Amino acid sequence: MPEFINRLLNNLYFIFARLNWWNVVDLALVTMVFFAILLLLRDTQAMVLLRGVLLLIVLVSLLTSLEVLPAFSWLVRSTLPALLLAIPVIFAPEIRRTLERLGRAGSIMPAGRAGATAQDAITAVVGAAARLSERKHGALIVMQRSDSLDEYVGTGVLLQARVTAELLLQVFYPNTPLHDGAVIISGTKLVAASCVMPLSASGVLARSPERQMGLRHRAALGISEVTDAVAVVVSEETGNMSVVHGGRMIRRLDAERLENILRAFYRPLERRKGLAGLFASLSSRRSGTSREE
Repeated sequence: MPEFINRLLNNLYFIFARLNWWNVVDLALVTMVFFAILLLLRDTQAMVLLRGVLLLIVLVSLLTSLEVLPAFSWLVRSTLPALLLAIPVIFAPEIRRTLERLGRAGSIMPAGRAGATAQDAITAVVGAAARLSERKHGALIVMQRSDSLDEYVGTGVLLQARVTAELLLQVFYPNTPLHDGAVIISGTKLVAASCVMPLSASGVLARSPERQMGLRHRAALGISEVTDAVAVVVSEETGNMSVVHGGRMIRRLDAERLENILRAFYRPLERRKGLAGLFASLSSRRSGTSREE
């Protein structure tokens, strides 16, 4: 045991004796890169796949290191190039989603497209959501920010009307022609209704302790994973109000909390540039919308 400790101390001394400022900077940059990647992949299906791949690599490395398994070692060495080519195919959707998130995180534009005019729309959305919640009328309201939602507007019925609480109540009244699907709001305009949103495949809802969330919640998570839009969901079963952004969901909100969260998303932000802005944006995505209540 003392010999092992002495060897360990000698190795540590060997490392620190040759450490300089450039090595520290080099290690810090590598750490920041891995931290950013793991932060972007957090709570996504890619994280589960990544853990499986790492476990497989460790097991294969241990087995191929054994000299008593020459045939298995030859098989792994022969198929390794094919496996490396297959990884981009397997992770294609997650790679695309991660690059989109990185692009949005690096943006230096203000968060809200419509600026102060979005505040009127927020008032209408909160008022309608509170009344829909009381009546247990299901609703999915998608509020556009900097990313375009034109491809999803095309799946619904074009309205181009000034958004009001009364209009939203009428759209989501049960059994009316437009109550299925989502409405898309841009600025103070209700652009379209009965729009089809992409469904989430992240598995967040599957890990929920409750099973009361259906297609509306999956669609809200789905659109938040591929764009920077904010989605407001009213559950038809319970009447609970939720807000979704960046693949995160905050549930069981009252009208006051919902309004505060929406106004925070559309409040003019201080312009930030460089790495500081990038990691501030990543941190805001993590802390501001990570609670799944």
